[in-house]
Amino acid sequence: MTETLDINDIQGNILRGYRRGVARNLILEVTDRAAARRFLAASVEGDDTDVPAITRERSQKWPEQHKPDFCFNIGLTYEGLRALGVPADSLATFPTEFIEGMTSRAMKLGDFGDSAPEYWPKPFDEPERVHVIARIHANDTKKLQEIEDQVARAFNVIGVRDGRQLDKGKVIFGYVDGLSQPRFKRVVDPETENVNEPEDPLGTILLGYPTGITGLEFSVPQPHDLGFNGTFNAFRVLAQDAAGFEAFLDRAATELLEHREVNKLLAPGDEEKVVGKKDRFAALREVVAAQMCGRWRNGVPYGTSPDAQLPDPMLPDNTGALTNFDYHRGSRCPAGSHMRRSNPRGGSIVQRMANYSRRLVRRGMVYGPDFDPNKPDDHERGLLGSFIGANLGAQFEAVMCDWINLGLHDPDVTGANDPLLGANTPETSWFDLTLADGGTIRIRGFPRFVTTRGGAYTFLPSLTSIRYLSRLTG
Repeated sequence: MTETLDINDIQGNILRGYRRGVARNLILEVTDRAAARRFLAASVEGDDTDVPAITRERSQKWPEQHKPDFCFNIGLTYEGLRALGVPADSLATFPTEFIEGMTSRAMKLGDFGDSAPEYWPKPFDEPERVHVIARIHANDTKKLQEIEDQVARAFNVIGVRDGRQLDKGKVIFGYVDGLSQPRFKRVVDPETENVNEPEDPLGTILLGYPTGITGLEFSVPQPHDLGFNGTFNAFRVLAQDAAGFEAFLDRAATELLEHREVNKLLAPGDEEKVVGKKDRFAALREVVAAQMCGRWRNGVPYGTSPDAQLPDPMLPDNTGALTNFDYHRGSRCPAGSHMRRSNPRGGSIVQRMANYSRRLVRRGMVYGPDFDPNKPDDHERGLLGSFIGANLGAQFEAVMCDWINLGLHDPDVTGANDPLLGANTPETSWFDLTLADGGTIRIRGFPRFVTTRGGAYTFLPSLTSIRYLSRLTG
């Protein structure tokens, strides 16, 4: 293992995220191996104006006047590496879950029922043709089209998925998202400088570095130039049923109004702290939404402020307030909440060594039209998510299976799925709301709010790796 980091050998949007208004995900097929290799050669060198340059990680934040007008990065599936001509003995050194691909791992991820791959639209219904997922970030759609036209000269574009940033980084369900990201040793990121979470070793995110578990090293695909400094990405198209979620909040609030212990959930008079007015029904809706997520919709952690949404969590004097907290056994943030399941922080869990070792970098953008709760419609909308880590099995799949869909991290929630992301059915779903006195109210009967509409496992190669791929022969 090596601990020397060449930051400029890493593709961008891995260690630190972009802040652009729009993005386009191009799903590509390699039909001309030679043309694809020439494209990669020109892209990694960045000296051909007809080929978009690969955006790499920068040792410092871009000065405003030097920011590029677009960012361009690529990920390759197992089938894509094979299509480019990577030898069979090298392909065999990749992890089993990557070789098998997301479609084959569907049951482990909770992708069954309406989320099953047989219901995924084109091009994800033909995973053997999904070779490359290229992502373009820009501030206008004209630039996205310009770059797509350049890419289309070397690859067959079999699918396009556009995303965009909502105000304050919100998602379709109305929550502020992307607030808690891992921070890594020897990586300077101004956005995490006031965060007090532990620094993760580079091996959490990059291949070829120590991990946080003594004696565990994630294997690097061979040859070294191919695998070192790379990582893996679970790209997911996740449809979010905002209308169904809001309807469930209505039903839950209606039932809670008549519950004998409702005052322990929301003390009389606290409505204004939650919704700014004396509306008990509206306040109860937001309490349920906050507990299911683990945050109020404005981003305030429920565990640190269980009785009130603070007025403006984005104010400068609140820097760190949205991320600097932990869980304890008596926390008002439910153990079954989405946020606590996906990142238990330092809280007590059954798999003690797994807390920080399963950290994932999350990148995502909303797709589809805005949602107006007063005018529900049938348009599909949701999240184009990227979940990045050095080992898909030990990180992404373990989180999705053990924590999101089985609740194995805490015996109090084992047998229940994540209330937001989990594979729920009205017949079996349940979630325990926490009360001020330590008790709970169990709510039941909610459907699946997030449905998988496609995806792929990709390898995010280093700049050295892209050069290696461009120089393949045969």
